[in-house]
Amino acid sequence: MIVLLTLILADSELELVPKELRDNPIIVEYSRRKKKDPSKILLDSNLHYQAMKELKDSKRRGRPDIIHITLLNALDSPLNRSGLLNVYVHTRNNEIISINQSTRLPRNYNRFVGLIEQLFEKEKVPSENPLLVKQNKTIEELLAELNPDYVIVFSEDGEKISSQKLMQEAAKCDKVVAIIGGFPHGDFLSGIKKIADKVVCIDPSPLNAWTVVNRIIFSYENAIDLAERRFEIARASSKT
Repeated sequence: MIVLLTLILADSELELVPKELRDNPIIVEYSRRKKKDPSKILLDSNLHYQAMKELKDSKRRGRPDIIHITLLNALDSPLNRSGLLNVYVHTRNNEIISINQSTRLPRNYNRFVGLIEQLFEKEKVPSENPLLVKQNKTIEELLAELNPDYVIVFSEDGEKISSQKLMQEAAKCDKVVAIIGGFPHGDFLSGIKKIADKVVCIDPSPLNAWTVVNRIIFSYENAIDLAERRFEIARASSKT
């Protein structure tokens, strides 16, 4: 019986305003209104689009909203509530954010941005008994630490397979890592596909990161019969 699924949002477009944009008038004005130094502000294409036009990879960068929505879905899942899900965020700048299973992220987007800005500054949030921890680390280094039995990368050019069939196969392993892109379009920047055990595509149409995550988690829960296990625990608790 599989006991753990690890989810990694890889090459996520989560970063502070880069040096080449910190003197841009749009960024300067925005930072003035936020009463923060430009170097401590999260890059957000919805707010900084005009300033980002000359930035390399500008059309995929500055998307903390993708991470926010995806994490809300993952952390609220029965799988996570049962202690059977680990979640990490890997950024384009090779930072790894570890997220405690008990974390309850702000549902308000602006509060989430403030939390991540605080994390980038202090590297641990909160400072005592931290729920979020940021470290400089490549995704390859993270995988070496996790030492998984099975690594699956989700990509539009991967082997076509349903999430149900995929997770039934994965449930035969003890430690499975599922890697999903934390970017709006394009391909992985890191070479993660080369070290994956399987590169898969679970739908003929492009899917948002949070949709892929929802399908993976739900199919995984079904593969290990989690709903019935949770009902059994609830019934046993009600008798005591």
